[in-house]
Amino acid sequence: MSLNDFLSTLSGWVWGWPLLVLLVGTGVYLTLRLSFLQFRTLPYALKLAFKPSTQQKGEKGDISHYQALTTALAATIGTGNIAGVATAVVLGGPGAVFWMWITAVFGMATKYAEAILAVKYRVENKNGEMSGGPMYYLERGLGQKWLGVLFAFFGAIAAFGIGNMVQANSVSDAMAETFSVPTWITGVLLLVFAGLVLLGGIKSIGRVTAFFVPIMAVFYIIGALIIIITNFELVGPAFGTIFTDAFTANAVGGGLLGTAIRYGVARGVFSNEAGLGSAPIAAAAARTDYPGRQALVSMTQVLIDTIIVCTMTGLTIVMADQYGGGADGAALTTESFSLFLGDIGGYIVTIGLIFFAFSTIVGWSYYGEKCFGYLTNDRGLGIYKAVFVLFVFIGAVIELSTVWTFADVMNGLMAFPNLIGLLLLSGVVASETKRFLKVAKEERRSA
Repeated sequence: MSLNDFLSTLSGWVWGWPLLVLLVGTGVYLTLRLSFLQFRTLPYALKLAFKPSTQQKGEKGDISHYQALTTALAATIGTGNIAGVATAVVLGGPGAVFWMWITAVFGMATKYAEAILAVKYRVENKNGEMSGGPMYYLERGLGQKWLGVLFAFFGAIAAFGIGNMVQANSVSDAMAETFSVPTWITGVLLLVFAGLVLLGGIKSIGRVTAFFVPIMAVFYIIGALIIIITNFELVGPAFGTIFTDAFTANAVGGGLLGTAIRYGVARGVFSNEAGLGSAPIAAAAARTDYPGRQALVSMTQVLIDTIIVCTMTGLTIVMADQYGGGADGAALTTESFSLFLGDIGGYIVTIGLIFFAFSTIVGWSYYGEKCFGYLTNDRGLGIYKAVFVLFVFIGAVIELSTVWTFADVMNGLMAFPNLIGLLLLSGVVASETKRFLKVAKEERRSA
């Protein structure tokens, strides 16, 4: 058996039905325990996320609520929003889009819980910066440092794959195919730009993502909206196909979980990362007085990433009805956009992919650095950053099938210790939520 075959088999086991059920089940459990918090507080959460932020008395942290949100969005809005959705539709049928929505709805509760624990159990490192995430709440909250070490180990390695080389390779392929730019030139450019951003630390990353993420997301969404508005007669049938296909015999009963359910859940989690434990690392850096305040902001990330951006991709693909023609991944999304907008549609997808992938590199660099810092007591961070940037270039110029599969395994392994922590610390999440909502209610009364 070759290394790639072994890793593919391992990936199948790691991302099998037990993990998918655990991911969604955790979201369902937290939704019930928090009394459907994601529905009750969403308007307030969106207000917190996008209001102008200045440091207030009692707040600790390195970046604003909004910058923490955009840093997390930078890491999650990537190839999954363009290629991942297309793969889900090809493998699981249009109904997979519906199950992505279901994953996102419950994933909002998971993301909220991750962030509230990340802020509550964060620590201030020797440089005066905040460090937090699953490794800290597994150690300080649950009292199981070995689980924290496992998470940090998997996270530090996964950052080089799914958060680095895979993304760089997607950019170089897109640049070569659309603009005939040699891969090595793209690699050098990515190396330089990534290095300039990363060397400035989380404050630099926060400033860049706060400017960068809204522009890239709006650019891609506008392209999809033009297609939807100008072909509005296809929208109703497309939604009908999605809902109908979600409950067909094959979608619900094909295989152990059903093809639509399996691929919809898997790609939904891949897109928004709810339950994987990555985004709370960024949430822990936010300036906030109560863990619940940042947790509500972090919760909106799933809404933006999956409910909005992934829906734009999925709806366009189903409207184009090209998913049975052999194309897959980013190629199918490009084909679908081009069907409606011609060459301009292809450019929108390519440029969107470039920006999305680069933003993921920036976001995941911080995650990997924090995981590595936890393992080494913040020693050797400069070396880690330098190696990370070097691997951006390597990823742009080599074939990556084995790297992708290995990174997929590491991502899945990150989820297990994190989900254990979320379930066993759910009582802490509930008590912190009750405490903050009481404060928020008093603030609204006095406003």
